[in-house]
Amino acid sequence: MRKPIILVVDDNVNYCNEIKRELTATEMFEVIAVYDGLSAIRECEQTHPDAMVLDMVMPSIDGLDVLNTLREKGIKVNTIAMSLPVGDEFISRALALGARYFMTKPLNVRALAERLYDTALTAAGETPMTAATERVKINRALDERLSNIFITVGIPAHIKGYHYLREAVKLTVENPDIINSITKRLYPAVAARFGTSPSKVERAIRHAIEVAWNKGKIENVNHIFGIKVYSANDKPTNGEFIALVADKLLIEAA
Repeated sequence: MRKPIILVVDDNVNYCNEIKRELTATEMFEVIAVYDGLSAIRECEQTHPDAMVLDMVMPSIDGLDVLNTLREKGIKVNTIAMSLPVGDEFISRALALGARYFMTKPLNVRALAERLYDTALTAAGETPMTAATERVKINRALDERLSNIFITVGIPAHIKGYHYLREAVKLTVENPDIINSITKRLYPAVAARFGTSPSKVERAIRHAIEVAWNKGKIENVNHIFGIKVYSANDKPTNGEFIALVADKLLIEAA
């Protein structure tokens, strides 16, 4: 079964490419990225994507212009509109012009992926790919479990290390051998996902672990893992902590 074609449109080139990269990484879509409204219209005419993720605020031809032009041309594209927070009137105009959903930046790409399946495949009358859909559900469940673990041990969700650590654990769950090449493979893989450097990933993860230990929630750590793993003065390395959390998740899934 072919992958749905998704068109991502945003004049912020870096952000547009980030969405493309993360959607492509789900292995569920073929993703095309363009950076202006005129290119979006042209791509819809030529490619006929299954769905479009369209930024509403762009110079020259904005998202509303794109939707209006497509309507005048009789081209129907299942569209998820996106922008920074705007007023209800603006959202209503986008929906009136044919957008199926409106999402506020920064996007939760996993939630976006699920919504894209709801729009692209259901509206097209196609059957979603079972394996891909199941993968989304598994990733979401894993995210929820990791969030519970990190919050319980005292790692706040607003710091970068929280997100880098979550990605590092997920990569280790998918490929346990990667933990043996933490500097050569794991940190670079996380860095590539977030558009940063491996050294910044390492420092941010180290900071996240230090925050947890400084909060003195060692009892919570030991409770989660079911044994007395650490004391207040026995702080784990990045690799040790990632491996410990990944092992727990793998055991639970067995």
